[in-house]
Amino acid sequence: MTALAFVVICVVGLFATRGFAWGAQGDVLAVRFGADGDRTRVVIDLDKSAQGRVIDAGGEGRVVLALNGVAPGRGLNGGGSGLVRSYEVTSSGGSSRVQLELARGSEIERRFLLPPGDGVSHYRYVVDLKATGAAVRASTTPAPRPSAPPRRAERPLIVIDAGHGGNDPGASGARAQEKQVTLAAALALKTELEKNGRYRVRLTRSDDRYVDLYRRVSIARQSDADLFISLHADAGADPALRGASVYTLSEQGAGRAVREFTRGDNWHRELHLPGRDPSVDRILLDMTQRATQNRSAQFARVLLTHLEGSDQPLLRRSHRDAGLAVLLAPDVPAVLLEMGFITNPEDERLLTDERARRRLMKSVADGIDRYFREPSAPMMTASNTGATG
Repeated sequence: MTALAFVVICVVGLFATRGFAWGAQGDVLAVRFGADGDRTRVVIDLDKSAQGRVIDAGGEGRVVLALNGVAPGRGLNGGGSGLVRSYEVTSSGGSSRVQLELARGSEIERRFLLPPGDGVSHYRYVVDLKATGAAVRASTTPAPRPSAPPRRAERPLIVIDAGHGGNDPGASGARAQEKQVTLAAALALKTELEKNGRYRVRLTRSDDRYVDLYRRVSIARQSDADLFISLHADAGADPALRGASVYTLSEQGAGRAVREFTRGDNWHRELHLPGRDPSVDRILLDMTQRATQNRSAQFARVLLTHLEGSDQPLLRRSHRDAGLAVLLAPDVPAVLLEMGFITNPEDERLLTDERARRRLMKSVADGIDRYFREPSAPMMTASNTGATG
């Protein structure tokens, strides 16, 4: 599910009266739903952070979760929406037990905790459900069921973009062109990510060809990518200048993205917005873009931490922002990694050395692992990371 679908569902769920209830004097504040075809997003609003544990993953017509360390408010039960027929939140030994009775055979696709941010002052525990089969009967027994392991969710899709290519060589060093080192690095990162089987990986190019910048963005969006990373090699007039840096979308670039994606009459369809009210669609687009920028900045911070930990030289201001075309997707978290300066002899040596390049991509893969392993890490925007244009 894209970041845009996330915002649409949550906004629709926020204003829906069915399947929405506020608790009283408890840490579990509310339960909200958003339905999108064969998927339903369940948002559990929390007064504080909590760890979730799956008790029943949907195999018996229900999904049951335990939220440790939070108490339910009163009156948290009612009708659901989409794949959920009804829900109930009860107290269970110092935890809250969330039971979702299913309207159709479903499984947990993903679940994660969102910290306060994007104008929301509380935590949100999010559960994405995906339809798997026929209708199921409503349960008549609310008692806890035996523990069952959660089914494996769909693996995150990473789109790797090797910068430049074909008739666009990019920057040149003494021994190599940028398009050559970016492709070699992209292939190395793909190999590294596919080792553990946790990700699906797609390349925007796998050989020496030119791919239009907007086509690269379209590949990520049409693939419903969970993360987009564009690989480049920097250049400078001073051959002593060296080090890696990471770019995320600037505020000025965000305005450019809005202009690009609102041209013509069918932009709300391309972005899967309701399309009934242009002003509402613009608000949804803005909210989506803000959430995506925050997630991009979060990944940039994690990535730079891993690069620094592997002794990779970094620029003094290593997190920067810009309105680069490959960062414009409003619904796919994206970064551009400048791996080093191809105009610096030492950086060029490392970029063209297979073992050194492999070590660098291992650090990038470790950063990706941490980003998806810790979705509740604090989200930061370019404005609070010392980014520059």
